[in-house]
Amino acid sequence: MSLTAMEQRATKRELQENFKLSGLSVAQAAADLQTTPDYLQQVLDLNVRHIEDPWIVRNYLNQVLRQQHHTPINYSRLTGSSANYWFLNQNRVNRGQLN
Repeated sequence: MSLTAMEQRATKRELQENFKLSGLSVAQAAADLQTTPDYLQQVLDLNVRHIEDPWIVRNYLNQVLRQQHHTPINYSRLTGSSANYWFLNQNRVNRGQLN
């Protein structure tokens, strides 16, 4: 899935807004996702090693926000189920870890 520059900016903003809404620290979220705070920040900035990583963070944030009784901010590009995108490794997405 290739995003235009405008779509990238929107997706970064959406991930970062949901992260802020969660109230989590970068260190806590990174520990939950089994990665480093630096790499989590890279994913939030869409500088990723794996195309699935934004989906993993999106799913994690959506789950956290729903547990907190918040409604996640809608995503413009990370929509629906990742299973609908044939090019994503579903095992990686379902594992829910950034390591």
